[in-house]
Amino acid sequence: MLMSRRPRAFVARLDSCIESTPLARYLLRAYLAGLPSGDRYADTAELLLGELFANAVQHSDAPDDRHIEIRFTLVNSRLRLEVHDAGSGRPSLHTPTPSDEHGRGLFLVNELAERWGCTSRPDDIGKFVWVLIAPAPVSALATA
Repeated sequence: MLMSRRPRAFVARLDSCIESTPLARYLLRAYLAGLPSGDRYADTAELLLGELFANAVQHSDAPDDRHIEIRFTLVNSRLRLEVHDAGSGRPSLHTPTPSDEHGRGLFLVNELAERWGCTSRPDDIGKFVWVLIAPAPVSALATA
């Protein structure tokens, strides 16, 4: 009897600095490489994780020595990404104007994620922002 195993969740704590963003994306690529259909999530997931991680670094009011935690898991064919920080602020979505130099990150998250949200952490210290990402459709060229 062949049994299907659910992939394990991945958790890491990284320094709260913008230089950790490429490491977060690298760890996500490594996690996705271990999934049979990981490449179907890769582009969107990498972009959204980079945005969420950068937001946690730039907008958190947590002390600089606090880490940012990233979590990845596959839930019912949806990739769930979480970025945890100890800050008290909550992300707010707004539509950027063409002349805005910043403020497009959460707009991209809202457009590209199937769903997303922000939740208080269980210990009431900080919050986490989560996204669910649907797999990209298999292209007609890949099946031909």
